[in-house]
Formats: sequence, C-alpha cells, structure tokens
Amino acid sequence: MSIRPIILAFALSFSSSAFAQTAAENQVVGTWRMISATIDPGGKNIPAYGENPDGLLVFTPDMHFVEVLTDADIPRFASNARGEGTDDENRMAMSRSIAFFGTYTVDEKGEFSGNIVEGATFPNWIGSVRTRDDLTLVVTGDRMIEKFRRPEGTEIRIEFQRVK
Repeated sequence: MSIRPIILAFALSFSSSAFAQTAAENQVVGTWRMISATIDPGGKNIPAYGENPDGLLVFTPDMHFVEVLTDADIPRFASNARGEGTDDENRMAMSRSIAFFGTYTVDEKGEFSGNIVEGATFPNWIGSVRTRDDLTLVVTGDRMIEKFRRPEGTEIRIEFQRVK
C-alpha cells in the first residue's frame, strides 16, 4: 500500500476542516435581507429607503461583498427602457436606491472591520475605504445592525435579517 493516498487524504481532511473553521468564525458571511432603514438628519429618524425598504447584503467567504438597497415603492418608468427615464424618474430612482460592491475584512474575532468599495451606482464612493470609524456591522444571532456615518455627520441605521 502506498503512503501517497494516505497523505493526500490527510491533507484534504485537514484543509477542509481549516476552511470550515475559518468560515464559521466570520460573523458576517452569508446573505442578509434589509428589514428597516432610517436616516437621522438633525435627530429625526426618517425612513432612508421609504416605507417599504428592500435590499440584500451578501458577504462571500472569499471576502467580497455586494449591497443593493432600494425603496420598493419607487414608481416604474413610463418608458420600459432603462436608459429612457425622464429627469424626474431618474432622480427618484437615484435618490432612493444604492448599489455597490467590493472587498471586506474581519478581525481575529470574525467581526466586520472594514471594506473597500470597488464599484457603485454613486461614483463618488468608488475607491472609498471604510473602517469602524464610519461603518459598523454588529451581528446578534440572525440579525445585523449596520451604522454608517456620512462625512457631514448624518447617521444611517439599517437592520438586516440573515437569509436561511
């Protein structure tokens, strides 16, 4: 009997258990559905994405993320062509939704520690580096609270439910 298959089997079982352990330590990995969102300009908590916020936040095990947040009540465009919205339709869609993606990091406890935005529907965010100073994600069971502070100080609070 050759020792090569035994070493290969041992290496594979060790690497699988190491990967599973790493994935289990990452508290944010998975898919999250937005259930509420508020914005707090000057102490007022108002709906950030309307009365019916809708969105997903996905964190992959290979440290990528994508976040799409919308107001489910944005009216449909009169034209059925995406590039042919009126100024008002485009303004409404832009102001009541955001989508962006990039990479993220977690600390040694598996807690979110920051991200880099690689692409966004709001081009000013591209290249942004966010740390816990302006973005926190706190996981408690199957709920996650995201708090983001805009440069002028306004805070956005979003609550997510883990998708199972």
